Amino acid sequence: MNFPLLLVVLTAATGIIWLIDGRLFRPRRQARYAHSGARKSAEDAADASDPDQPWLAEVSRSFFPVLLVVLVLRSFLVEPFQIPSGSMLPTLEVGDFILVNKFTYGLRVPVAHWELVDFGDPARGDIMVFRYPVEPSVNYIKRVVGVPGDRVAYRDKQLYVNGVEVPSAFVASLGDQDLRRQKLGGHRFRTLYAQRRTDPDAEGQWTVPEGHYFVMGDNRDNSRDSRYWGMVPDDHVVGKAFAIWMHWKSLTSLPSFHRVGWVQ
Repeated sequence: MNFPLLLVVLTAATGIIWLIDGRLFRPRRQARYAHSGARKSAEDAADASDPDQPWLAEVSRSFFPVLLVVLVLRSFLVEPFQIPSGSMLPTLEVGDFILVNKFTYGLRVPVAHWELVDFGDPARGDIMVFRYPVEPSVNYIKRVVGVPGDRVAYRDKQLYVNGVEVPSAFVASLGDQDLRRQKLGGHRFRTLYAQRRTDPDAEGQWTVPEGHYFVMGDNRDNSRDSRYWGMVPDDHVVGKAFAIWMHWKSLTSLPSFHRVGWVQ
């Protein structure tokens, strides 16, 4: 289900119904009340309840302001997302509910995704939500490791940007995975690497074209990202993830708030 499109349609429909009823049919009802003596005057009727208001008009009048506020907040300010997979472990866990800043990189028209105002570009190290280039109706979340013009290379479980090795320090061994600490841009974060041999398809060197971004999951050997399906076009960018506000792994468990905090 395309929720943004559904929200826009519902907001527009309820607003149009409320407007038509308020401009055309409600004055006629008020005039009829005043003429029949049911109210002292049409002005009194306007201040009183409207007992003959159609159900659809009444529902539209009640829901339109709520839908409009939700549409504005979700489209231009902050949007919630749930993490569906482990590709961003250990930074983000399955079941994390995150908040995404929609205006960090600029304001876009809902559904059409046209940019209205440009506030800046994604930077290396940002955790970015974007529309999956292969299937734009699906949102993905990954970390930006390459911006336009960068040369990104990944070999022997080591990331290079413009020929410079991204600092990586071993932290601990977690079963069949190694936990490392890295720094990219102004962000310090942890990554996971499988102890098994890296998938040959995940290794290589790429040059990021203008208007695109190279993204990777923090769970480096368990993430389908730009190494497999290519770059993220600028017009597919949704926003920057900045906080975890709840964790709810499944319907069989209870929501918890032990992971509430900022994300790096």
